[in-house]
Amino acid sequence: MIDWFQSPPGQYVLQWEQEQLDSVVADLFGFHALQLGLPELDALRANRMPFVVYAGDHTIDRSADWLPADHVTLQTALVSSYEELPFASQSIDLIVMPHVLEFSVDPHQVLREVERVLLPEGYVVITGFNPFSLWGLRQFGLRGILPPILPQAQQFIALPRIKDWLKLLSFEVQRGRFGCYRLPCRQAKWMGRATWLEPAGDRWWPVCGAVYLLTAVKRQRGMRMIGPAWKDKASKAQALAPALRTPQGQ
Repeated sequence: MIDWFQSPPGQYVLQWEQEQLDSVVADLFGFHALQLGLPELDALRANRMPFVVYAGDHTIDRSADWLPADHVTLQTALVSSYEELPFASQSIDLIVMPHVLEFSVDPHQVLREVERVLLPEGYVVITGFNPFSLWGLRQFGLRGILPPILPQAQQFIALPRIKDWLKLLSFEVQRGRFGCYRLPCRQAKWMGRATWLEPAGDRWWPVCGAVYLLTAVKRQRGMRMIGPAWKDKASKAQALAPALRTPQGQ
């Protein structure tokens, strides 16, 4: 996967996602932010939370150019499995997951872990490849005829399915966005000639973008205290008690 993001289509995807993430995370506030995977992308560089953690399945160079230098505290964590995150429950305000679910053996369990470590009203930002796009058509429909345009993943998950999973875990989807409408080409010169597809695709066939970005917030279902039933019955009986009428002449 790392090698793919060094290719022309990979660089194209990274550029689009970086621009979108900068816009989304800039307005999300809290104390602790976490990026899972994809060290080629600085998903939190525009965020202003003071404590940032990068968690990946391999070690990274602490002096790498992409690491955000303006944060107060930056930590890295080696995570062998995103299905078991080494963080305390309800300890993170923001989690960004660029292309994590589609490369996980159990993506639903990854979302369960995200729900566990997120604070109530915390945010999760997810990016992924859209299987219902021209890129997905080449990847699956033209398999055996043309070489794949996307990296080999466990499964490419459609956006409606992720929304259903989030809803089951008490997340509320805030907004979603599709992007990367250029033709699925492996050479930079051919991709450069298709720049006109960006505004056209965003206007006329937005759900056919090669990549999507989704933001959701963790909601905590409230509880309503209900008083004892006998108090309600007593109050109703007192309110409906008949008035006594005195005999005439007394």
